[in-house]
Amino acid sequence: QTCALPILNGKKFKMLTVIDEYTRESLEILTEHSLKADDVLAVLAKLFVEKGLPDYIRSDNGPEFTAQKVKDWLNKLGVKTAYITPGSPWENGYNERFNGILRDEVLNREAFYTIIEAKVIIEQWRKQYNQIRPHGSLGYKTPAPRSRVTNDTNVNYIQCLKVEQHLGA
Repeated sequence: QTCALPILNGKKFKMLTVIDEYTRESLEILTEHSLKADDVLAVLAKLFVEKGLPDYIRSDNGPEFTAQKVKDWLNKLGVKTAYITPGSPWENGYNERFNGILRDEVLNREAFYTIIEAKVIIEQWRKQYNQIRPHGSLGYKTPAPRSRVTNDTNVNYIQCLKVEQHLGA
């Protein structure tokens, strides 16, 4: 999911927010002036190595998600896509709610002077969101303890090879 926001100097920046729908953990918030398909691929590759391959990825229909390069790569990995219908944000409720909380708790309260400042503050908030902030939908616990941890290094190694093999870099 992406959204564009202003920085005080008038430039816009975009955020790629990645949420685990089961644990509600914020896996990544990539903050840049613009986002391209290669940015999405880099974030997903990193997360697939760290967390394993998901069954599917739900996203909006932004060009950075619908690029043929992204579709082909996910297909090679066996990850299904679930694009939401344009104009139907309720189909991506977990991420829309997360983006609303991010906006209320950070973006509406801060004036960012640089992209670096935005990255630092947003990442600090993401860590707090995962490790400190209680979530009503999780029985007022944080997402971090619910995240699955895999001790099977062979599985992680195989997934790492599979991701690197299809990254094309």
